Amino acid sequence: MNITASDILIITLVIVAAALAGLYYLNRKSMRRMVQAQEFIDQNRMTVQIFVIDKKQEKPSATNLPKAVFEQMPKTTKMRKANLVKAKVGPQIVTLMCDKPVYEVLPVKKTVKVDIAGMYIISMTGLNLADKKKKTFTEKITAKLNNTMSAQSEETKKKK
Repeated sequence: MNITASDILIITLVIVAAALAGLYYLNRKSMRRMVQAQEFIDQNRMTVQIFVIDKKQEKPSATNLPKAVFEQMPKTTKMRKANLVKAKVGPQIVTLMCDKPVYEVLPVKKTVKVDIAGMYIISMTGLNLADKKKKTFTEKITAKLNNTMSAQSEETKKKK
């Protein structure tokens, strides 16, 4: 039994097609979940003033989250590090979760107005996250170059 180059090519194409079909299916499934999560966030959004006590990036556990919430989390989420914020909301001290852009600009030991859905911090009210985020050296240089390039293009337009 001789295996030719065309046989290897056909087998490779079948494997690649199966992998692409699997990725397409997983992508559609995750998109459905994201749409459901976004609907939940939009329905339960409320603006609250909180005092941020502490913020950490660590794996969720039964000690730093309520037991009911921890039990409902998917296994994959339990294995990953999450952005956890310990804050005083009204008279209660609770642990909240948030996205990385919000986590980076959230000040510690300060009172802040935030949008919350359940125990998830969506955004900070009255604050532009892009401006407050700590920028890396390359981001600073890129921003400067963009500003100078736009200024030069404005000057050339004025001269014409």
